[in-house]
Amino acid sequence: MVVLESLSKKVTEVDVKHNYFYRLVKSQVSVSMDNESTEVQAYGIEIERQDIIDDTVVFIERDCVENISPQRHKVKNLIKMLYENTVSPIHMIDILGDYIDEYISDFDEMLKNIGTC
Repeated sequence: MVVLESLSKKVTEVDVKHNYFYRLVKSQVSVSMDNESTEVQAYGIEIERQDIIDDTVVFIERDCVENISPQRHKVKNLIKMLYENTVSPIHMIDILGDYIDEYISDFDEMLKNIGTC
């Protein structure tokens, strides 16, 4: 997994600062086509939240969903939505679940395009 882009945001509460990091990640996924394995580039999202008290990191929460779609722009749009709404790693899968279910068909489309070339 390789981090391609990162957005960060700082949120301050009474005695705790939260640093959020939203990362676009790239990896390879093996998919079967005509009984042969084909490597396809896939994009995913990692979110990290650091809780800081008195300039000390006291807690780190992180979650990642790899292989959301082979279409980078779709995953970038999801990251933008998560960033704008300051979504925590704890809630990422709740927010992305329907999108992930929908975007899984992008891999089938990519395979069809490869097969017709």
